[in-house]
Amino acid sequence: MTSYIMIFITAIFVNNIVLSQFLGICPFLGVSKKISTSAGMGGAVMFVMTLSTIVTYLIYNLLLLPNDLTFMTTIVFILVIASLVQMVEIMLKKLSPVLYQALGIFLPLITTNCAVLGIAILSIQKDFTLLQAVCFTLANAMGFTLAIIIFAGLRERLARTKVPAALQGTPIALITAGLLAMAFMGFAGIGTH
Repeated sequence: MTSYIMIFITAIFVNNIVLSQFLGICPFLGVSKKISTSAGMGGAVMFVMTLSTIVTYLIYNLLLLPNDLTFMTTIVFILVIASLVQMVEIMLKKLSPVLYQALGIFLPLITTNCAVLGIAILSIQKDFTLLQAVCFTLANAMGFTLAIIIFAGLRERLARTKVPAALQGTPIALITAGLLAMAFMGFAGIGTH
């Protein structure tokens, strides 16, 4: 039980996927102008990341590892993630048009989110059980969502603030992201005691 709690705490705060490991930077910077879109992206990433980790974990352990095909891990995982995103998009379009409209552009964007692939690969590299891998994935998705929502809140505030002309737009966003990453570094000692 303690190991699962530590997986959650370290993945969300200490080794945040965006602010510490720098995976998922594109959606972090690109979709974080409003809290509502950031929350939508976080939810979509959480769903797809969890589903893809389960499927890739099973493929790796039941197909690639026993047949000595581990050299194909990355390409197989990319194909699985892209296929899953397409399948989820088609199913949502048919079963829940309202949810499909709400997620809109987020689903195709998840295909290119390196955090999804990164977590699937890290789950294998850390030699987790399936339950630990799912816990690790959920925690990282929650960390991604937390970071992107906090960043969106900061960017919404910055939009109402008088920023010097040279820093407007991307420069102030990068400075803010750096300060947010430094703030999360304050959690670095949590998992060591």
